[in-house]
Amino acid sequence: MNTKKLIYSITVALTLSLSSCSDFLEITPRNVVTGSSLTAENLSALTSPLYNIVWADFNSQFYYGLGDGASYNLYAPYSNYIYPFADFSVTGLTGPLVNAWSSFYQVVQQANKIIISVNESSASQDAKNQYIGEARFMRGTAYWYLASLWGNVIISEDPAQTVSNPLMNTHRSSDVFEFAIRDLEFAAKYLPENPPQAGRIDRYAAFGMLSRVYLAYSGFVSGQSNPNSGTRDSEYLDLAKKAAEKVIGESKYRLMDNYPDLFKVENNNNSESVFAFQWVPGMNSSTGWGVINNHQAYFAYSSEITGDDAAWGDWTRATYDVIKEYALADTIRRRATWMGYGDFYPEINKANGGLLCERSNGQQYLNVKKGVVGSTKDNPAIARMNSALNTYMLRLAEVYLNYAEAILGNSAATTDVNALLYFNKVRYRAKMPEKSSISYEDIRYERRVEFCMEGQYWYDLISRSYYKRQDVIEYLIAQHREIIVPFLFESPNNLSPDTSRDEASRAIGNIDASVFLLPYPSDEVIQNPLLREAPIPYQFTEERITDLFN
Repeated sequence: MNTKKLIYSITVALTLSLSSCSDFLEITPRNVVTGSSLTAENLSALTSPLYNIVWADFNSQFYYGLGDGASYNLYAPYSNYIYPFADFSVTGLTGPLVNAWSSFYQVVQQANKIIISVNESSASQDAKNQYIGEARFMRGTAYWYLASLWGNVIISEDPAQTVSNPLMNTHRSSDVFEFAIRDLEFAAKYLPENPPQAGRIDRYAAFGMLSRVYLAYSGFVSGQSNPNSGTRDSEYLDLAKKAAEKVIGESKYRLMDNYPDLFKVENNNNSESVFAFQWVPGMNSSTGWGVINNHQAYFAYSSEITGDDAAWGDWTRATYDVIKEYALADTIRRRATWMGYGDFYPEINKANGGLLCERSNGQQYLNVKKGVVGSTKDNPAIARMNSALNTYMLRLAEVYLNYAEAILGNSAATTDVNALLYFNKVRYRAKMPEKSSISYEDIRYERRVEFCMEGQYWYDLISRSYYKRQDVIEYLIAQHREIIVPFLFESPNNLSPDTSRDEASRAIGNIDASVFLLPYPSDEVIQNPLLREAPIPYQFTEERITDLFN
């Protein structure tokens, strides 16, 4: 961990206050309040920066560059924040990787500082537990990412230890996973059932995240001795099912009726949004860097969309591999994710009657739609390099699919009534036909298409690789990443590759077991050579919570 950057980020974040539904994201510099002077009334301001600024470097490019680039939903051969992941040529110098590592540890140490400050406050124990739960949710989420991407990493609960001893051993990936789980279990126990402000997490966000982490960990546990074991741990599959059931059966969350509406600014913090980054509306790249969502600038193919020069997404496009994945009838989700010839978007360029995609009939590429929302003329919340759109980190639709997959477990297929009910709810919204039996392949399809361009699919493949590694390697090889071709246009959802006009051919790195772990940032290894050494066990100081599902 880069100590100077880390401490600076903590100082900056702790001097920001975000407050209430409308002013939750309004930034006001304040003096840092600590110790017994910190009361229950101050605690919400203390945790507010956990919803944006500390995640900004992760969100900016790594979120989709890794999540959708490495899984080959997305390619951009001239954008160094995507092609190193899509081409498996990432190194310890790859910019988004370096930024993401730093961002995760900013989250960790920001959360640590908050936990220490809350414990020193004069608030009641119930209030302390609530806001410590909020901080531990964020820290646990960051450690889930770190465990998924790097495996053995440094577990830290006290920033002062990093300052006094920057040379630290990594801890075993199994302990990093368990640390994340313990944090999320604490959050599930102590966060309120209803969040005090729109956009803040509640206990069901923690249960939802646990359904994801338990599911991944079920394969990790079984695959430690044999990553091709083909089975998952039944105890953690059952925990994933129970965690999802808590969200499904007790929470206020409901699927949005119309899939494209999920990705409109006016629907931030909607009924399906379980956990999302909260970005400041109306601020631009000059006035709000670090608290704005810059995705649109990297996705929009034309200034006709953004109304300014921040539209660099012409060569940021769908891969043929993902386009051929879409079932012919799956037009709603495809059009909400990728812009194709003939697609119309009334919410963009409203002054001219909407945006009609007419980019070269006959042979074309598909550009990104999800995250592209228009200009400030379309919505005053939008500004230069700021879509003002929340970044989804967990939607209810994922919890439904986690539930179905946990029930499927190690079976080849299931006809379980509850698994089918919630699996088909996701398909029904997309106007896709119901299924009477589902397999892993059915769930994989839904995950890829439902959450395409939401930075998630690579983690689904990693979770599968824990216990079916060779299957995932063969799947990645079969994507034929080395060739980029245009599509022959038949209809917006019926495309075939024009192999007679290869647009580019490029070298792809080795696709083997090494692709499932990222290299440590080079600068971090130089500053802390112990990153190269074997990991050590982590000494846990608290017992696991065992009464979450009683």
